[in-house]
Amino acid sequence: MDYKDLIKQLAERVGKLKDQIQTEEATKNAFIMPFIQAWGYDIFNPTEVVPEFVTDIGTKKGEKIDYAIFKENSPTILIECKHWNQNLSLHDNQLLRYFHVSKAKFGVLTNGIIYRFYSDLVEPNKMDEKPFLEFNITEIKDNQIDELKKFHKSVFDAEKIINTASELKYTNELKQLIQQEFLNPSPELVKLFAKQVYPSNISAKILELFTTLTKRSIQQYISDLITERLKTALTKEDEALKTNEPDQIEIQNVENNDIITTDEEIEGFSIVKAILRQKVKSSRLTFRDAKSYFAIMLDDNNRKSICRLYLNGNKKFVSYFDDQKKEVKNEITTLDDIFTYSDYFLKTLENIEKQ
Repeated sequence: MDYKDLIKQLAERVGKLKDQIQTEEATKNAFIMPFIQAWGYDIFNPTEVVPEFVTDIGTKKGEKIDYAIFKENSPTILIECKHWNQNLSLHDNQLLRYFHVSKAKFGVLTNGIIYRFYSDLVEPNKMDEKPFLEFNITEIKDNQIDELKKFHKSVFDAEKIINTASELKYTNELKQLIQQEFLNPSPELVKLFAKQVYPSNISAKILELFTTLTKRSIQQYISDLITERLKTALTKEDEALKTNEPDQIEIQNVENNDIITTDEEIEGFSIVKAILRQKVKSSRLTFRDAKSYFAIMLDDNNRKSICRLYLNGNKKFVSYFDDQKKEVKNEITTLDDIFTYSDYFLKTLENIEKQ
């Protein structure tokens, strides 16, 4: 099993077990020790992984950090652990103190779900206030796994990591800034855009107007971008079906001759498949047609319904199922509007897979 598979396997484990973990020690044993082990270190070898590593801080003697990973007989990564449901922001000063008196180049603060990686990129021998890498292991992305793999015992090179960590740190901060600006555009950003399209001075009233317009425009642009990408994926799937042996779409009508599965319903099914293929094989997605709705489900199981399409009336609707398995129905104008509910379908799928 390669490193990416190990991390994703651990992510599934964390998601399933966290509610049963009652103590900090249990968090270490169930989540954090397997994480260290996935890096290729022998967690039972005290020359590689030292639990309760002593780091004397000034007049305080015998201060201990949860784990220290050693390379060439010297601590290089310090790991401070907390219970999985604790807020890490309350504890970063503790790691900072340990880091300051150690030779380690990296500090990790974690509760087994959130991981924050620190170094001394801003000022030598002083841990940065902000991490250069942070992720939630249950939602970890492939590019984050690639960064994480650099700490694997077989490829670990502190200098190389430091050289790329600065760029990674500022890239992440810029991404957070962009996200914040997209959600709530700042006056500076609104003025920047407004000056390029509005011919007069930007008064307080005009600024307020353009704040609303900028926010709406950003949301529409992102929606259009997602729709276009999903359409491209759908087109590629259709082309693959034409050139390869096609997965036959079986019309799964119930035993009622009055039910007719329409081309529009099949197209809707294809759109939902294109969305869900990000997370699951298309072969696991099936549908059942009924008089009043067209249901799309996982593994041909009624109890694993993902969404329903209502396309045969004067008005068209699409529905999904929330965390309480309650159906949420939304009116749509065209089949393209189905793409708008992509996140809800993916969330419903995630809830089904956790069952």
